[in-house]
Amino acid sequence: MRRLPVTFRPNAIADIDAIFLYVLGVSRDLAISAGFVDRIDTRREAIGAIPLGGVARSDLGDGIRLVPFEKSAVIRYRIVLYRIVDATVEITNAFYRGRDYDALLRNKS
Repeated sequence: MRRLPVTFRPNAIADIDAIFLYVLGVSRDLAISAGFVDRIDTRREAIGAIPLGGVARSDLGDGIRLVPFEKSAVIRYRIVLYRIVDATVEITNAFYRGRDYDALLRNKS
């Protein structure tokens, strides 16, 4: 499979902003917080290279996959097919430090 473009949905952007603030609050270091968020962006690119690499979780939504991030976060994404030859990956959420993403996502259904 070719590398797919990867975008962040608005929920994912809000999640990443919250992660930034959480890490900043714990570390009290802007560079550490910014570095963590930068590594999430690097992971985004890796997801585009291997979009089927995450764990399939159809119980959380159609086409949903999860991938761990640095033992402290989980990235939720899906592959979106616009046409058979035109696909993209959408990162829908990023969950940090023990947030019960199963419960959060099931309550949205």
